[in-house]
Amino acid sequence: MSNKGEISQFIQKYFLHFNSAALVDAAKGYEDQLNKGSKMLVSLAGAMSTAELGKIFAEMIRTDKVHIISCTGANLEEDLMNLVAHSHYKRVPNYRDLTPQEEWDLLENGLNRVTDTCIPEEEAFRRLQKHIYDIWKDAEAKGERYFPHEFMYKLLLSGVLEQYYEIDIKDSWMYAAAEKNLPIVVPGWEDSTMGNIFASYVIKGELKASTMKSGIEYMTFLADWYMNNSKKGIGFFQIGGGIAGDFPICVVPMLYQDLEQTETPFWSYFCQISDSTTSYGSYSGAVPNEKITWGKLDIDTPKFIVESDATIVAPLIFAYLLDM
Repeated sequence: MSNKGEISQFIQKYFLHFNSAALVDAAKGYEDQLNKGSKMLVSLAGAMSTAELGKIFAEMIRTDKVHIISCTGANLEEDLMNLVAHSHYKRVPNYRDLTPQEEWDLLENGLNRVTDTCIPEEEAFRRLQKHIYDIWKDAEAKGERYFPHEFMYKLLLSGVLEQYYEIDIKDSWMYAAAEKNLPIVVPGWEDSTMGNIFASYVIKGELKASTMKSGIEYMTFLADWYMNNSKKGIGFFQIGGGIAGDFPICVVPMLYQDLEQTETPFWSYFCQISDSTTSYGSYSGAVPNEKITWGKLDIDTPKFIVESDATIVAPLIFAYLLDM
């Protein structure tokens, strides 16, 4: 405990039972994985980027405590949106009390609400659209194809967004990832704002769908990465549920069962932070043991579930791992 900071010491002293104890156990399990040389996948669902998780997640990336990310298209782009339009965001603390008319008024003012935070369409969406279109178009002209996150990396590293920066660049997890060229998979990218915009250009005949690499190509990329990096184990740290978690965890049964590569190791650690209730066939609400039956986790894989708000739990676990 002596090498740990005040936050870590606090949670070890006071987080002793129920979900708080599960949080500490999961953090220690994550640390054990890193100490034995295992790699870690982190999946981001929900609106973690708009929740500004990048303030601490970027440091996790910089300190090599994350080795691959699976995220929704929303999290991929919303980190950049926060980077270039932060001062234009509007917080709505009383969001539970909004009437349908008040919600409509937000739309009319170009404010798209994510719980208590509104993303400004003009300064965020359109600001990115102008520059990412040029990068998409340039790649197509050269006959090149890239993944969604690779296009975003190009956008960040080109420097064209620097004129708009409104937060410290060290608080952007996407910038930290781009600097390391960290592998990312973005299943279902098409349903994001940038995915919708790209599709609109395809419909208008201005871009070809093939310029953007697909979800199947993401899965084959992930399969190669998994086999090349699983010698000492790969852990799975899942924030939220949905496709960001379900897509990457399936790579193991695919390799083992469909490709009949029976030497494929199971995930070596599993933790999910979720506020889903355990019921009714949901993926997000499934307890970790169910994943054994699908060939994703082994009998003795360390398994943790913290049933709470990820915006509270994830920063505390990351703080523990960063010795804060």
